[in-house]
Amino acid sequence: MSGGLDMVLHPPARLQIAAMLARVDDVEFAVIKDVVEISDSVLSKHLSALAEVGYAKVAKGKRDGRQRTWASLTAKGRKAFAAHMAALHRLAEAAADAVPA
Repeated sequence: MSGGLDMVLHPPARLQIAAMLARVDDVEFAVIKDVVEISDSVLSKHLSALAEVGYAKVAKGKRDGRQRTWASLTAKGRKAFAAHMAALHRLAEAAADAVPA
């Protein structure tokens, strides 16, 4: 981490994914893809990166006769996301304070 920023969460698409997952218990892969507007392969890579450090969990199962994939943030991921957002707020406040009135 740099200044409290979490470099795993920092890439824009990954931050959008984490923000989306932070608001719900889980989200279907296709919904994340549509909201974040990224391809299947890019989303898979971002979810893998989040899962690799224990921030996200990916589960597969059948619904409506089709294989589906859901993603969710772990407790560790929720804590990391909150800390990252706090660091971004501090950075924004410091930048605002540096701008002359």
